[in-house]
Parts: sequence; C-alpha cells; structure tokens
Amino acid sequence: MADSMSEMLRQDMQCEGLLECFHNLKEIDKDVFRLLNETDESLTVDGIADKIDRERSTAYRSVQRLLQAGFIQKEQINYEQGGYYHVYHPRAAEDITQEMQRMLNDWYAKMGQLIGEFSEKYDDEPGQLSPTEN
Repeated sequence: MADSMSEMLRQDMQCEGLLECFHNLKEIDKDVFRLLNETDESLTVDGIADKIDRERSTAYRSVQRLLQAGFIQKEQINYEQGGYYHVYHPRAAEDITQEMQRMLNDWYAKMGQLIGEFSEKYDDEPGQLSPTEN
C-alpha cells in the first residue's frame, strides 16, 4: 500500500505547472490561455482557432475546459440588428490564484482528516500493545 501511495504522489508531482497540476489541462489549453493573456482584445472561438492554427472544434473544446476550470470568462456581445456572439478573455490572475490556494487548503484539510481517521482506527486497536507497553 505504501508503495502505491508513494508512486501515486510521485506521478502527481510530475505535472509541470499550475494549469496542469490543478486542472489537468492539456498543452493546447495552456497555449490558448497564454494567447488570451498576451492579446489586448477579447477573442471569439474563431479568432482563437485562427491564431493557434487549429480547427474551430479543437479551439472550442479548449475554451470550454478553460471556462470550466475558471481561468477565462465568456462575454456576450449583442449585434445592433439582433443576435449575439461570444468573446473570451482571461480572469484576473489574483482571482485564479486565490481559488487555487483555496483548493490546496481544502485538499490539505481533507488529507489531514483522512490521516486522523486512519490514526484513530488503527493506533488503539484492542489487543495491540502501545509503544510504552512493550
């Protein structure tokens, strides 16, 4: 069990950056996020696809992953004659980092709780000698 837990933790730590570690985002997602951060204007999915030289459907899936992860925002632009389209832009880095810190704190608290439950269950099992009784 210890070997598999150690292996799992090692695998988890092989992620290269925050986007990957926290949200399991792909290389294209990082490219789209970087593009939106480096561009002064909000972009449509078509604009994103053009700039990263990928199919619209590929860009759309990446945008959806970034939206779900909370890294970008969607804004609706209305045409004067009716109808609308969406543009995307990055959320403030401070907001994203605060959310990631909360996620980390929640994970840490949950792991601490699980370790405490393990300790309560197995440290004082009837029939086992405590270190002071040996």
